[in-house]
Amino acid sequence: MILSSALRDDLSAARFSVEALTALWGPDAAAALHRGHRVPAFRALSATVESPLATLARLFVLGVPVAVDAFAAAVPTLGADGAERLGLVRVDGTAAHPLLDLRPYSFVDAHGVGSWWIASDLGELATGAALREDHVLGVGGASMTLSGLMIGRPVRRALDLGTGCGIQALHASRHAEHVVATDISRRALELAALNAQLNGVTNIEFRLGSLFDPVAGELFDHIVSNPPFVITPRADGVPAYEYRDGGMVGDALVAAVIAGAAEHLSPGGIAQLLGNWEYRSGHLGLDRVAEWIRPTGLDAWVIEREVQDAALYAETWIRDGGTRPGPEFDRLSEAWLDDFASRGVAAVGFGYLTLRRGTSGFGRYEQLDGPVGAGLGPHIEQSLAANDWLAGLDDEALSRQLLTVAGDVTEERHYWPGDADPTVMTLRQGGGFQRSYPLDTGLAALVGACDGELSVRAIVAAIAQLLEVDEAALLAELLPGIRELVFAGVLRR
Repeated sequence: MILSSALRDDLSAARFSVEALTALWGPDAAAALHRGHRVPAFRALSATVESPLATLARLFVLGVPVAVDAFAAAVPTLGADGAERLGLVRVDGTAAHPLLDLRPYSFVDAHGVGSWWIASDLGELATGAALREDHVLGVGGASMTLSGLMIGRPVRRALDLGTGCGIQALHASRHAEHVVATDISRRALELAALNAQLNGVTNIEFRLGSLFDPVAGELFDHIVSNPPFVITPRADGVPAYEYRDGGMVGDALVAAVIAGAAEHLSPGGIAQLLGNWEYRSGHLGLDRVAEWIRPTGLDAWVIEREVQDAALYAETWIRDGGTRPGPEFDRLSEAWLDDFASRGVAAVGFGYLTLRRGTSGFGRYEQLDGPVGAGLGPHIEQSLAANDWLAGLDDEALSRQLLTVAGDVTEERHYWPGDADPTVMTLRQGGGFQRSYPLDTGLAALVGACDGELSVRAIVAAIAQLLEVDEAALLAELLPGIRELVFAGVLRR
């Protein structure tokens, strides 16, 4: 039997799942683990009866050695010898020591509920040391963000650029006939291939190389990438982690991925990636991104989710590498801030990019700093379709449309005590990007009347008569807001 298949059988038999682990040590300990705090889980396990699940949890999730007999009992099909050959553990005397982090991962996407087991390198909690430069990261916040953004329309060919542990390639395998996953790290490709085998996924091809070099001359219907976008000083003594540092100065890596995506997208193809961009000498980061995209001719929707000042950005990523405050932390901080100062960088933006090989000339660059809903892929796909539909309608044609209010939309009204009329009205979207829109009387009345029975023009005519205003002027005033609400999915056709 293939070793990965034997491991899959043992993990299934042990019920090694997100739900089972949460039940084993409780939701509070599970939440603490997400914060990098293991003690609550250790305490919970000390009060439980030993079982294969508990043994695997200690070894692979908490990263501590277990008795070799208990481990052998937890993986009877694979066996301790098979686990050593697979690179999962090192057996030393009577103990099995973890060599990899292995944990369950569950999700919901456009194709339904799914779950996998994902192997990656042990983190600093398990090793007690700073990360190695060839560290292969597991499923983190950024990777979950990108997988949640992923559009799941069926395609023939997909590319996962910089696959790491392979999580995006696995997600893409659910809607693509064939996936090519690339990485500059041979170790990352080995672990990604293991994860595909472990989960029985057979439509992923792994290729070694930098950026788009392994796919020169090829076209793809969908490109996804959580690239090594972290802006790192190119200086001696500053660690360059393969999973996050692209080896270029400043934010040039993201610019290179955008240019490469333009060369490798098939007509109508979509690229989705995460990225950082610099705020230089008072210029907005989104303006900088727009300068990268415009020469490509790609449609673009760029959302900036966060902006960090230079010092906070440096601190975030120095800590991410496992370095804590002290002389080494100070030395690295000096290097990062010197690097930023050399280019006049005051802050760094982070966000999502959706690019499309199209002809509409669509370009939208915006900042969203509030909470967002889960599973944004379908919402992004619907918004792009809405944009294309709106682009084919002039104002007269739009005024003839019958629109309805989406089911996740609510309206808030605030009153001064004793007043009959509201002082503030706000439209709120429950899903998607959970946008909020201030309303005036005319737009509030129009949205409230959009039930699919009357055209926009008919509704505006009734509102104009009620408010005693000019109908044509009111329609012209409301149409831009209607277009925005249709794009956002607040109003639907």
